[in-house]
Amino acid sequence: MSKIISLSEAASIAVHSMVLIASAKESLNVIKISERTGASRHHVAKILQRLVKEGFLNSSRGPAGGFILRIPPDNVTLLQIYEAIEGKLEEASCPVDSPVCPFQKCLMGNIVSKMTQEFKKYMTSQTLSDFISN
Repeated sequence: MSKIISLSEAASIAVHSMVLIASAKESLNVIKISERTGASRHHVAKILQRLVKEGFLNSSRGPAGGFILRIPPDNVTLLQIYEAIEGKLEEASCPVDSPVCPFQKCLMGNIVSKMTQEFKKYMTSQTLSDFISN
């Protein structure tokens, strides 16, 4: 079955991991996060190291090691996490990025632009704090 919008596995792991880490009372390691997300340890480790490099997380090694937030959860939006993994979100008008269109009017109208704007609006409005149970 086809989907109009889907997140990459990497972006999904990043967002879910950040919410798990923000919700945790102590640091979480790759094993715990991979078990909770159902993703491979290797992929989770790779994504989390990227988030460390981007300044979202601190990591510590060893048996008691793991990841903790470097930034308060109310200061981290889902869009920031998404863009740390996928790059800056572009607002494209053409769904196939074609420089030449054989028609006077785009067959898709401006639906791609509208969907991108809605996605960006939602992702910007949601912070990690919005997903933490108190």
